[in-house]
Amino acid sequence: MKIYSWNVNGIRAVLKKGLFQPFLEAHQPDILCLQETKAERGQVEIDLPDYHEYWNSAVKKGYSGTAIFSRCKPLAVINGFPEEFANRFKFADELQRDSADEGRVITAEFERFFVVTVYTPNAKDDLSRVKLRFEHWDPAFLAYCKQLETRKPVIFCGDLNVAHTELDLANPKANRGKKGFTDEERAGFQNLLDAGFIDTFRLFTQGKGHYSWWSHFANARARNVGWRIDYVLVSPSLRDAVSAAEIHPGVMGSDHCPVSITLAAE
Repeated sequence: MKIYSWNVNGIRAVLKKGLFQPFLEAHQPDILCLQETKAERGQVEIDLPDYHEYWNSAVKKGYSGTAIFSRCKPLAVINGFPEEFANRFKFADELQRDSADEGRVITAEFERFFVVTVYTPNAKDDLSRVKLRFEHWDPAFLAYCKQLETRKPVIFCGDLNVAHTELDLANPKANRGKKGFTDEERAGFQNLLDAGFIDTFRLFTQGKGHYSWWSHFANARARNVGWRIDYVLVSPSLRDAVSAAEIHPGVMGSDHCPVSITLAAE
C-alpha cells in the first residue's frame, strides 16, 4: 500500500497546469493526502472514479484546506479536531483567527490504522503564530494522535511547517530563529518523536540534501536550496511494516513535492 502526502499549494492551480492526473497515473497512490487545497469540492473540476474523496475546506475562501483520496473506502472520516480539543487548546491567535476553522486536519479510519493529514499553521514571518503553534496547536495535535493510538496505530502526514534538524534545510545557520526553524517549532516536532512516533524518511535516508519545499526565489529548486517540512510519521507498531519512505522532487506543480511511504501487506 502506497500512502502519499502533497501540499499542492492550490489544487486548481495544479490541475490548470495539467500536472495532477499525470502524477496520479505515474505514482498510483492508494491513499493520497493533500494540504493547502485552497478550494471547496464544488470549485474543482476533477474526476477520480477510482478514489473516494473527502475534503475539509477552510471557512475563509481560497485558503488552507486538506483532502484525502482513497481507493479503499474508510470506515469513518472526521474533519478537524474533536470539539473537546478545540475548546481545551484554544486555537485562536493574536488576531483571533481560529485555526480550528481553517480546514487543517482530516482523519480517515481504516481496518488496520488511522490516517491523519495535517496542514500545520505557519509561524509567519513576524513569528506571530509561534505561540499558537507551541502552546496550542502542536500539543493538541500530539494529544489527538495519541488518543487515536489507543484504538489502533496512527499514520499522520502533511506539511508540518518545520525543519526538525540542521540536516533538514540547506541553510540552517542563516535561518536559525526564523519561521520554520525556531526552537519552539523544532521542540514541537521533537515532542512527536519523544512520544514514540517515527519519522519514516529517516529510517531509510540520512544526511542533507533531501528537501520537500523550495522558495520560488533565486532558482532555489533547481539549485536544491530547500527545506524538508513535509513528513510521514507512524506509530511504533507500524515501523516494521514500512518498506520504503521517499521524497519525490521530480513531481512538479507546487512549491512542495510529494512524500510517501510504502506499507508491506500483512
